[in-house]
This record gives sequence, structure tokens and C-alpha cells, in this order.
Amino acid sequence: MRGVKAAYGSVVVLEDIDLTVSAGEVVALTGVNGVGKSTLLSCLAGFLSPAEGTVNVLGGPPRDNAAFWRAVAVVADQPTWYPGLTARELLELVRMTHRPLTGWCLPPDDLIEIFGLTARADASPLSLSSGQRQRLSLAAALARPSRLLLLDEPEQSLDADFRQELAVLLGEEYVSNGGTVVMATHDHEFAVAAGARIMLLSDGRAVEPDDFEADDGEYAEYDDDADVPSTEYDEGRDATLSTEYDDARGEDPDDDLAGSPEAPDPARQDR
Repeated sequence: MRGVKAAYGSVVVLEDIDLTVSAGEVVALTGVNGVGKSTLLSCLAGFLSPAEGTVNVLGGPPRDNAAFWRAVAVVADQPTWYPGLTARELLELVRMTHRPLTGWCLPPDDLIEIFGLTARADASPLSLSSGQRQRLSLAAALARPSRLLLLDEPEQSLDADFRQELAVLLGEEYVSNGGTVVMATHDHEFAVAAGARIMLLSDGRAVEPDDFEADDGEYAEYDDDADVPSTEYDEGRDATLSTEYDDARGEDPDDDLAGSPEAPDPARQDR
């Protein structure tokens, strides 16, 4: 992206943002709440059209079509879970809807073990704790091939030990098999463990770390509330669980993931 300005009405959230991400790289967006981390991810996903500047993802503007969503997976707000499916069946559905599997991904049984969901694999996602549902959302993103992962605070509701395991999975397994990650995070140690290049945001602008004094709680970890079950549906859409998959363009896009074609019309307003 080049010269990106993003706003919600008269409130400017991002100003003059430049970001180039190379294939096989992990980039971590950091900064206190409200500096525009989630908004930047929304611009990359095409959920929000910038007021100024250009966004280029995988060879063109973000676009709401099957080819784009086959290549891009998003984990942000938790999805609306399918009430009739177990956690295992959900992962199998994600895998099935992305066949033929033309890139790296992990089988459902492996994901269940890696993400510590063995004891709850045959339970409804609605009966899982918030920490378990976060693990399931992340597992779903890795149950299908993708070239780009956009993650909004993937560490939330995860305990410190599993955050390290997730960092290794993203920074070594996913990236070494051709993937690229852009994530927003408050956990500096998690970002470093994933081998991420840090992009610090302050007041909607990218700044050098030496120019910014973080609050004491800037990289504080979230409390693990993995024992608190939930029976409510979460509103929102996660691209990993979309059932609209058509065979569309078979492009061979450029390796750079953020560049300079015309910005798209908004596909969907970010929260």
C-alpha cells in the first residue's frame, strides 16, 4: 500500500501509510488500541476502501471473488459458527470446500492435536470456551491452502505457552511453505518468536520504535479465559469459513503483496 489514508466518517484512523510485504515474510502491526492496526488489515482484505492512496494485494486491488479468497485467509472477529457441525466437522468442511488442495495445509486430525482440541473435537463450537474457539478459528485458517494470512490479534485468549507454539507454526511451517503473514498484535514476544518485522503505529502513522514510548501495558498479555464456555453466536464473517467458492481467475500474481494499483470500491465496511 502507498500513501493510504483511512477514515470512518470525519475520524481519520490512518494517515500516509506505506507498507510493502514480500512473499514469505511475517509483518506484525503493533501499537496501543485505536492506532489503526485492525483498520490497516481491513484495507488489505478489501473490507474498507481507503480515502486516499492505493492498495495492491497479490497482484491487484483486494477483490471480493473466489480467486482472491482462495489465496487469502482472514482471522479477525470469530465467525458465525455452523450450529449443526462439530469442531472436527467444521475443519473437514473448510478443507472440502477448497478442493483441489493445491498448496500447503494441515489435515483436520493434525490440527485438532496441534491446537489442543482433542477432548472437544466432537463438540459444537458454540459449547467451547473462548480460548478454544480462538484455537478453532486459527486451525480453520490452516485447514485450507492460502498465500496470505491476515490475523487480527491471533494471540487473544491463548495462554503464553501456546502462543509460542503458534508463533513457530506461523513463522516456520506456514512461511517456509510459501505463505505470508500480516498480523496485528499486542504481544511483542509473540511477534518476535514468529520472526516478524515490526511495524509500529502511533496516532495512525507508522513510526520508528525509538520515537515512541509505549504505555506500560502495551505488550501486556491477555488473560487466558479458556475455562469460560459460551453459547452465543458471534456475528461476523471469517473468510476461512465462506462457502462461496467458484473457480475463477487463475492468475500468477506478483510476489509483492502491497503495491500501487487503484484502490477498490469497498467490499464491506470494517467494524
